Amino acid sequence: MPGAWGEAAAVAGGAAVGALGRWGAGVWLNARWSGFPLGTLFVNLLGGLLMGVALVWLQERSFGTLRLFVMTGVLGGFTTFSAFSAESLTLLERGQWAMAAAHTLTHVLGALACAALGVVLARAGGLG
Repeated sequence: MPGAWGEAAAVAGGAAVGALGRWGAGVWLNARWSGFPLGTLFVNLLGGLLMGVALVWLQERSFGTLRLFVMTGVLGGFTTFSAFSAESLTLLERGQWAMAAAHTLTHVLGALACAALGVVLARAGGLG
């Protein structure tokens, strides 16, 4: 089992992969959908789904460093609470109260639902 430096490298490498994925999804999706920050919503929902799968697949096995790479690194770098918060605040500052409420509820409840779906799918697929 790797030491603290190996674990730190796994988290850092995974975070770089996740952040680049988030950036790419944001650039691609936001260019195609104006008025609503779809890129952040997409990564947070997909990240929730993948985190649910990872919870079953990696948490219930002895994949310590892989778990750190995937869950803390890749998925932690891929999903983003700070961008979601900034987007919701921007909508509120524009006076778009309904859009801000929809944005906030969709992120929070949607990511939770996607994580639960990921757990169900992983267990149904025999990963747990």
